[in-house]
This record gives sequence, structure tokens and C-alpha cells, in this order.
Amino acid sequence: MRKYDARQYCAIICLVVASLATGLARADTVLHNIHGATSTNDGIRTFSVLVFDDEGRILAVGDDSVVNKFTAAKRLDGQGKFVLPGLVDAHAHLSSQGFLATSLDVTGVTSLADTVAKIAAYGKANPSAKFITGRGWNQVLWPVKEFPTAADIDAVINDRPVWLRRIDGHAGWANSKMLALAGIDADTPDPVGGKIMRDGDGRATGVIIDLAMNMLDAKIPPPTRDDIHTAYVKAIESLVPLGMTGMHDAGIDITEAEVLISMADNDELDMRVYAMISDTGENLDAMGKPLKAYGRERLDIQAVKLYADGALGSRGAAMIEPYSDDAENRGLPFLTEQQLISYVKKANSMGFQVGIHAIGDLANRMSLDAFDAAQGGKPSPLRNRIEHAQIISLDDIPRFAELGVIASMQPVHATSDMNMAEDRIGKQRIKGGYAWRRLLDTGAVLAFGSDFPVELPNPFLGLYAAVTREDRAGLPAGGWYPDQALTRAEALHAFTLAAAYAAHQEDRMGSLEAGKWADFIVVDRDYFKIPASAIDDIRVLQTWVGGELVFDASDEERP
Repeated sequence: MRKYDARQYCAIICLVVASLATGLARADTVLHNIHGATSTNDGIRTFSVLVFDDEGRILAVGDDSVVNKFTAAKRLDGQGKFVLPGLVDAHAHLSSQGFLATSLDVTGVTSLADTVAKIAAYGKANPSAKFITGRGWNQVLWPVKEFPTAADIDAVINDRPVWLRRIDGHAGWANSKMLALAGIDADTPDPVGGKIMRDGDGRATGVIIDLAMNMLDAKIPPPTRDDIHTAYVKAIESLVPLGMTGMHDAGIDITEAEVLISMADNDELDMRVYAMISDTGENLDAMGKPLKAYGRERLDIQAVKLYADGALGSRGAAMIEPYSDDAENRGLPFLTEQQLISYVKKANSMGFQVGIHAIGDLANRMSLDAFDAAQGGKPSPLRNRIEHAQIISLDDIPRFAELGVIASMQPVHATSDMNMAEDRIGKQRIKGGYAWRRLLDTGAVLAFGSDFPVELPNPFLGLYAAVTREDRAGLPAGGWYPDQALTRAEALHAFTLAAAYAAHQEDRMGSLEAGKWADFIVVDRDYFKIPASAIDDIRVLQTWVGGELVFDASDEERP
């Protein structure tokens, strides 16, 4: 990946220094004349000077008096710009983000007709593709909020299999060719944890829910190592301009792990990746033991991802009581309680943290029960996590802090789901939905992310949603259940130091303090002083990882 030499710094941080290309050794660097702010365990700390050494570790943070202590250091004039710690996405999917660039992306399309038209156009533009795959459809955005059918795709493509995942990844939409290839017909039973949607005559409609999708996924040729490498490169190149210096990859297989290790070996990771091995089967057995602080501390693989249920939008989230808008449906638990306990114990015994995907209140309760059993009712030094923690029974909210379970949540899910969430679960259960304030007030640790590509990856959209509880149009005015909103300091903490804590990395990143990596961003306005409505408009000017400039907006603007 591209690195920027010192001659390119001057557009924003205007001082010409010795270039690495000349063969001169790097020296300590003093970045001064800045307005900096970082979250710490003692609250927000402001500073005007940041000093880091030639390895990219912070030596000092403070005011102008610090400059005089480093007289031999090269100086960069920050020209009064605003500096924040690098942002960390605590739950996302790196390869999936990259594969969006090479497959059919129907994210945000607002009608069935327009979605079908985009499918048709993609098929026409890719006549040699034996399979058409992609993701992003969301029937909740359509005027008629009904699931699509195979016939809708058949009308434009019926000679090749088409298989498109829903925006949340927990449902898929196939044409008849794809259904036939997977052997799905009226006699195919629903697997445990999955559902084949059917019409009144029992025939598959073309929409497949959760674990039933495995039958179709198995027919799609897996990506090669080169494909995966290309996806990772494309994803990282798209993320560092957003101010992201680290991310937690919520579910990789052993091949993806091997590609990441190779990239770390070849110094190709321009951001820090904390990865979770998918499931406790072959992937975990092949991994064997956690990989910690690898490749200049750019890569960690020391967690396991499990799934307790599906998603709310497709009514696959496992609920204690039936859905308010589907009285015969309680969702789809993926595992029994005993299976969940067994898997947690296995992963923990091997030294791996566990992150359990749990959306519905039943799935969250099952996950807490599993951690309770595996941890002997006490917090674990492995810092187990619940990914999403979306709908929680009010009785279960205090258990996160009691068990030391990290709530790994995605603020934008609240503003994306508010158009359907209350319809799904009603006015009482929604009190435990997207309940950031309730969790934080009990002492739970909140680590924030986006779940990209389910949502847009820009972390400033998450900061905006966490503070305002409004969508980008400013609706609803004053916020959706605004009592659950966070302060700007709390939101920044969740995207920085708390995210680092969730990955056992708080001693080396997550805040701008002496001894940690110089992972920071330069932005175009003051996060703490601008109107809350403008947080989502913050633009990143520079991204630095370990004292290296990995993105410079001025370079992008040059002809």
C-alpha cells in the first residue's frame, strides 16, 4: 500500500523535512500548533503538542513547553488543525467491504423495481459471469415492505444463478436457477436455525433466512487467496481516508487468517486489524492458539465469533416472546443453551476471547447465561463480548457489568432500524433496544462500530448517531428515544479507548498518551465545539498509523 514521504506533508502540516527516500534516518517528530483532544480513563484531555519517536510511539503529549524538551526533533506545524485519536471500528467485516467493489451492490436502493433493474444491468454488463452474487437489498426501504421473490429476478435473469444477501447478511434472495442448483424445493425441510420462506402452496419463494443460506452458499465457488487479498487491499484503502486506524473483523475463516498474516509479514496493513475466528470448529482448531501483536502490532487474531440468532429486519432475531407484528414467530436461535456454553468454554480454554452475535432478547439472555456458566459467575480476564446487544430484556441489562461482558454495539443500527424496530417488538420491549445509556449507567463497557458493509463505514456517522439519535436528515427532531443518547466524550471513548479495551489493546492504542502508538487523525473541524448536527460532516484531512502518514486528503485533491 502507498506510503507518503515527508515532502507531501506541507499542504496541511506545512514544513519540509528530510525524506525517507533520501536514505536519511528518521528522527523524533514534534507536531505542534494543533488543537488536540483524546479520551483517557480520566476523561477528555486536550493538548497542543504531540511528540512521537522514529518507531511511531508517542513520547509526550502536552502544551508548548513540551517542544523545548525535544530540541533535536523535526517539527511539523499543524497550522491550528484539530487532532483526535485514530478511530476504531469494534465490529465490521473487512473482506465483505472489499468484495462490494467486485460484486453487485444494491445497498440503499429504494424500490423493488429499481433493485431488479440494477440486477438486470449488472447481468448485462457481466455476460461471462457464471454466478451473479452481491448484497445490500432491504425491503424495509421499499414502498411495499414485502420480501421479494425468485420470480422478480427470473423476469430479468433466468439463465444463471443469482444470489444476493440482504443488507444485514441474515437473509438471501435467489432466483429459480439458484434454488434449483441448491436442491431447494417444496419438500426441502428447514434446517435448525434457518428458514425457507414459502408461498401458500409450500413452494420456496426465493428468500432464505439465516442458517438455511448455507445450502446456497455451498454452491458458490469460494474466493481464492488472491481474491481475498484484493478485497482486503480495496477495503483498507477505502477506510483509512475515513479516519479509521483500526477495526475488529467480526468473523474470518482460516484462509482469511492466513492472508492477513501474509499481509502483515509483507507490511501491507495500513491499519490495525483485530480478527475473530468464525466458530469453534475447523477454523479454531486450525488456528490453534491466539496470535497477538503481530507484524508491528498491526494484527491480532485472538477472539472467536459465535452466532446466537439472526437479525431483526428478517425476524430472525431470537425473542423471548413472539414478534409484535408476527404472532407465530419468535425468531431463530442458532444454538441450544448447552451448545453455546460448550463452545464458549472451548474457546476460552484455548485462550480466545468470545464474541457472540446476539440481536434478540432471548439470544442476549442465552449469551449472558453461557458466559455466566463459563466464567463461574465472575468477570473473565478474556473480556468476553456480545456483538450487537441490540434488544435486551431490562432485567438482563445489569448483567453485562456484573459479568464483565463488553457490549459491542453499532450506533447507526438504531437510526437505520427505527423505521421498523418498534413494529417488530412493541413499545415495552423497545425500552431495552439500542439502550446505550442504560448499559453505560450500570457500568458496562460499550465498544462502538458500524458493522460495515451492513452500514456505511464512516465512523463519524456512528458518532453522530450516538450523540443525536437522529438520522442524517435530522429526524426525528430531538432524537429517537433521546434518553439513550450519549455525550460526545462518551461516544468518542466508545470508538477509541473502549474499543481498544475490547481487544486487549488499551496499553498500546486507543488514546494519545505516552508509550502508545501514534495513531491519530487530523480533521477539518472541532468535534467538541461544532453543532451536533454537523458531526457527520466532519472530514478527515490526514490519517496517521504508528507515526506514518497513510492518508493525506491534499494528495487526493491534486490533479
